[in-house]
Amino acid sequence: MSRVLIRGGRVIDPAAGLDAVESDVLAVDGRIDAVGTGLDVGDADVVDAQGLVVAPGFVDPHAHLCEPGWEHRETIRTGALAAAAGGYTTVCAMPDTDPVVDDPASVGFIVAEGRRARGARVYPVAALSAGCEGERLTEFGEIVDAGAIAVCDAGKAVGSSSLMRLALEYARSFDVPVLSQGEDRDLARRGVMHEGVMSTRLGLRGKPAVAEEIGVARDLALARATGGRLHLQRVSTSGAAELIRAARAAGVQVTAEATPHHLLLSHDLLEGYGTEYKVDPPLRTARDVELLGAALADGVIDCIATDHAPRHYDEKEQAFDDAPHGVVGLETAFAVLHTRLVRKNLLPLHDLLHRMSTGPARALGLPGGSLEPGQPADIVLIDAEMDWTIVAEDFVSKGRNTPFEGAGVTGRVVRTLVGGRTVWSLGRATRAPGPDAPAAT
Repeated sequence: MSRVLIRGGRVIDPAAGLDAVESDVLAVDGRIDAVGTGLDVGDADVVDAQGLVVAPGFVDPHAHLCEPGWEHRETIRTGALAAAAGGYTTVCAMPDTDPVVDDPASVGFIVAEGRRARGARVYPVAALSAGCEGERLTEFGEIVDAGAIAVCDAGKAVGSSSLMRLALEYARSFDVPVLSQGEDRDLARRGVMHEGVMSTRLGLRGKPAVAEEIGVARDLALARATGGRLHLQRVSTSGAAELIRAARAAGVQVTAEATPHHLLLSHDLLEGYGTEYKVDPPLRTARDVELLGAALADGVIDCIATDHAPRHYDEKEQAFDDAPHGVVGLETAFAVLHTRLVRKNLLPLHDLLHRMSTGPARALGLPGGSLEPGQPADIVLIDAEMDWTIVAEDFVSKGRNTPFEGAGVTGRVVRTLVGGRTVWSLGRATRAPGPDAPAAT
């Protein structure tokens, strides 16, 4: 029997509404056994958490781990270790690999490699349509049996309303959510940044906010008609957030995520054509950032997702039009959000932890996100007062494409436990090879 006692920390469990100082968490055989004071130590391994926050490990509902096919960007192993370094104990891997994860064998590969990685837990999200091409549904029953926890087309909006309707109906039969990037593809076509005065001045093709809002409205209408579980990915506009608010009030089964970069950064940063700010959906206006933050605070946006998307350094060293979109976020998400939201009294720490753990676990129907007895002992320890500087070269991930390079932040993950086992701790991290190095084996 393995026993781990995390002693003397400030224990915050958003699932139970708990915030207790100088409290203990006891894990037995990989599961939470008890939370409280004066717990029986017995022969437990003791972790001193005095001065630290102890919380459920973070759950990322949206990350690109790139394997198979793009191992020069990231592997499942390096991604799982980078996740652990950022406090994540669960990562949901998107299916846009090469080949696409759209059959039981490819789902099984993600499951097996995730287990071998011995970092964060890795759950595969399988393709909604064959090849993510939006023409024919995958075999939902087979891919769910193989271990897929949801379906989506990995950032591609499903153009066909009839196919999206069918997906929501089929997914309901297998009790899995449909993950969707709400977007009208005709309106969004070829846009590389938010459409507005800034895009006109910079001479770049714009992607209008209304493209997202039309796509979100359609998906919400289909979810209401079918009763299917809809999870909206990478919400970036205030208009989309208001549509979600109204749909939820009307009883639609919908959850929604936003990324740290959409919650903190605006399109004004593109003034210098920096490709580190090129993301999809694009960075929006300062007003969108403000109102999206308000939607996060009041629970309309109930999940934070990193949309971790590593790119090889030379892919981003191109003209803005030609460079791929995407940033890495697993190792910086908590720190930047804690610094710019919690420290500025825009969001309580309890709520940030909820949006990073309990919220996404519930949205996707995953274990974790709680310190209640019987739950997996997936735990993060945080020094909420530690000041540090984000330096991409120090990342565990192979990816170095961050918009937060050089930022001074406060709050750092110092230990991550998965199933009661420490998989990462500050000072003895496992660092991934750089972007020029061979893929890890």
